[in-house]
Amino acid sequence: MQELEAGKPPKKTSQNSSVPPSNDQKPNSTNETRLAHKTAPDGPFARVETRQKSIGRTGGGRTLDPNPDAQIILRPDTCQSCGSFLLDALERTHAVYEKIELPEIKPIITRITQLECQCQHCGTRTLAVAPLGLEPGSPYGASIQSLLTTLRFQHAISYQRLSAVMNDVFDVSISEGAISNSFENLLEKLKPRVTEITDAIRDGSGVMSDETSARMNGKNWWEWVFLTTRACLHVIKPSRAFDVIQGVFTAKHLELSRPAFWVSDLHTAQAKNPAEVWQVCLAHQLRDCQFAVDAGDWLFAPVMLGLFKRALEIHKRREYLAVSTWVSYRNAIKQDLRMTLLISPVQADGRRLLKRYLKVRDSLLVFLEFPDVPATNNASERAIRWSVIFRRVTNGMRSSWGAELFAAVRSVVNSGALHGWDAFESIQRALKPGLFLPVVLSR
Repeated sequence: MQELEAGKPPKKTSQNSSVPPSNDQKPNSTNETRLAHKTAPDGPFARVETRQKSIGRTGGGRTLDPNPDAQIILRPDTCQSCGSFLLDALERTHAVYEKIELPEIKPIITRITQLECQCQHCGTRTLAVAPLGLEPGSPYGASIQSLLTTLRFQHAISYQRLSAVMNDVFDVSISEGAISNSFENLLEKLKPRVTEITDAIRDGSGVMSDETSARMNGKNWWEWVFLTTRACLHVIKPSRAFDVIQGVFTAKHLELSRPAFWVSDLHTAQAKNPAEVWQVCLAHQLRDCQFAVDAGDWLFAPVMLGLFKRALEIHKRREYLAVSTWVSYRNAIKQDLRMTLLISPVQADGRRLLKRYLKVRDSLLVFLEFPDVPATNNASERAIRWSVIFRRVTNGMRSSWGAELFAAVRSVVNSGALHGWDAFESIQRALKPGLFLPVVLSR
């Protein structure tokens, strides 16, 4: 309120803009505050959040493994009081717990001697063919390559530390140069997987999309993500324009299959999407409406904010409502939208929102018409979140092949996550022969 009275715009936070919650100003925590919360939970400090204490095994803690490798049953032999033998004594279980250890980590080294034989009849020399996985070249196999890829692109470990971890923990001596060569070789192996994922994106019934900045050799590039229920594709390009979408959804493929819906923010390139219908991400609009309210628009933004929240709440209850009730709610919200767009706000941020919504009015409530259409593109934002963290930790990529590899690995990892695989398992599956994605019989 003081900022508005001073003529300053409101401060952007995670509640009214795309600023991440980590950038929000945190309230100071004092010993007096914590003490008051403990002694007077119903007093003025009742809203202060405190960390929950551990509640132990009962109702909490890790779940016991259903298939332990070994079991030990501890039974006392003699009474600790009188020393009598407890041969036929009544038994009951006092505690069940586990101890977990790692086996000795030691690399398995196989030495291959490739022989060449000369035919005694024609003199032709024939070289023995190496089996799959034992070909000449890099001495580091698929298991090491999968581990290196996971540690680098899922945990953002630098080349120097990666070399040290492999040597200290796994007893594998590998230089930073060898790691780089391994990644270049990995890129060629993952290119068929990227093609497979791209085809799955094109065949998907609907797409959620988002984009974020990427650093490539000190320059600003853009990382795009295209997400369906079956696959997730990452693309890193120097452009944020529509040509990136055209590169994925080419005219040739659109003649055969066009996405039924598209969910994204209001970026100009996203608005030109090739889908049959377009749903504007309401999560973005909730924040923008809140910012307009904070900026002083009391006429238009509060009404739109309430309308969007009501639409989202009805959408959550859709499967529990009778068809007639649902249709009544939906029609009422659509009618309220038409009436709300007739309001003429006087505040600048309110006018800006009205102009925006008049332009995309047909894309605001598409999710109320089609149950399969999500109201937000939050899933695509979650898929791209690690890329933002990786960029901040590593300051981006330094070569075009590095950017292409990062996008390929993220495509594999996030596509695997849609099928319940963790990052390491997804990379291992991608390096094996055969199809990577599970086969679906119909769209």
